[in-house]
Amino acid sequence: MRVLGVNAIFHDPSAALVVDGRIVAAAEEERFSRRKHGKRPVPWSAWELPEQAIRWCLAEAGLRPEDLDAVGYSFDPALCVDLAGFGLSDPGDRTRADYARRAPRFLAAALPGLDPDKVKFVPHHVAHAASAGLAAPFEQSACLVLDGRGERGSHLAGRYDGPELTVLAAQDLPHSLGLLYEDLTEHLGFLRSSDEYKVMALASYGKPRHLADFRELIRTTDDGGFRTEPVDWAAYTPKLTGGAEVSDAAADLACSVQRRLEEVLVELATWLHEQTGAKALTMAGGTALNCVANSVIARNGPFDHVWVQPAAGDAGTSLGAAFQLSAAAGRPEPMATAALGREWSDDALADCLRKAALPFETPADLAAVTAQALADNGVIAWYQGRSEYGPRALGHRSLLAHPGRPENLERLNDIKGREQFRPIAPLVLSHRAAEIFDGPLPSPYMLFVHDVATHWRDRIPAVVHVDGTARIQTVDPADEPLLAAVLREFEARTGLPVLVNTSLNTAGRPMVDSPADALELFGSTPVDLLVLGPHVVRRAGAFR
Repeated sequence: MRVLGVNAIFHDPSAALVVDGRIVAAAEEERFSRRKHGKRPVPWSAWELPEQAIRWCLAEAGLRPEDLDAVGYSFDPALCVDLAGFGLSDPGDRTRADYARRAPRFLAAALPGLDPDKVKFVPHHVAHAASAGLAAPFEQSACLVLDGRGERGSHLAGRYDGPELTVLAAQDLPHSLGLLYEDLTEHLGFLRSSDEYKVMALASYGKPRHLADFRELIRTTDDGGFRTEPVDWAAYTPKLTGGAEVSDAAADLACSVQRRLEEVLVELATWLHEQTGAKALTMAGGTALNCVANSVIARNGPFDHVWVQPAAGDAGTSLGAAFQLSAAAGRPEPMATAALGREWSDDALADCLRKAALPFETPADLAAVTAQALADNGVIAWYQGRSEYGPRALGHRSLLAHPGRPENLERLNDIKGREQFRPIAPLVLSHRAAEIFDGPLPSPYMLFVHDVATHWRDRIPAVVHVDGTARIQTVDPADEPLLAAVLREFEARTGLPVLVNTSLNTAGRPMVDSPADALELFGSTPVDLLVLGPHVVRRAGAFR
């Protein structure tokens, strides 16, 4: 069974292809268009399709549109209601729903040969749920979905038994933890539906001075749902504009909301565990990208295992929609990796370097050459294999650096054009992680934060956040042999089994995807070494 999944309705448009229950390809449109998040989540953009991502997915499998058995669209306009009845004002929402109804014809026009009757609507939160519950390595699990909004709600709680989802709770709008966090993001001068992770980072600099207030404003209910009351944000700190200096009051507000979010998520997870008795919790929806909250659920919640979809935001609903339709033929294969995007052969990468007239070498021991450059405090643009699906750089499109030099935090934030309060993350071999980091292990997708052991904090200061934590990625040598070799070689030279890993991009730009993207970044930033597949370009030799 050949099923294409499409996300297009809000933001982070994406496509995923599942063939006979196995993921063949998945990618976000932003990696092709080079526009962050693909588009803004306004009703007038709902007609736009991730055409480049779709075409690449089909090409990767050698399929034509007419070869598809089904196309899952991760939004069901039949579930839409007049939001005015929920006390929300969104005059364009009817336009959004109308564009969604026309999606089968839009897709048929974009993909000549596709029968529009093959396009099936998958409810937004069901698509989120399937992206986690059907992708995780558990036959049974509890599933929790939380985001800004879907057709009419912002939450789903359920249970997976094999391929079957039983919905146990759902929360209607206007109550939404995701929209609440988006409102806070906007109030603090950041871009809503984009910069929520900045608020999470900022929260570590503050104190939860207003927690009592937010315990009144955000409450769980006995039926597995919650209530979010309107917030007078200006009563806590004046509204900030983009680029304004962030104040202590802003950090305290961020901290207060973050702490209450964590408490509410634990309460929702506890209710769900009481209903299901499941050992594993699977999670998706944009709120599940809050790695601090995920760690609190793992530490304080009742589940033995917590598994979060690496593309937990709306991009993941394309995979969820494809999985949901594929499940009619049986449970799909679990998601074994997030490296589901484009890749280029070693020869094609060399060709790109020759066309760019860049001198390069292809060393016999790439790991040793890279580790030595890192030990010498070089910053490495690291480009290997298939690109990642989701917002995290997982060692395929990464910037690597020395974690023992405290100045590297400021240095990398300057290279990327980011705010200085934002942390950078560590890479560590799976079998070494427990010596240094306390938290859910293994952590291959960088979706949890871990406490850094006290005696390690001074040894790897570049990757330790202000609160003594780090958002780690564990590396299994069986899955990532080259990256594991670099870690071993670096430790042999420095005594440190950890590397800095942050995404290969600059502020406001999507992660690097193609070799051309990598060359553009290398040419425009003070990166010391570009490792493009097996090939190495040194800045000193390339730019004289």
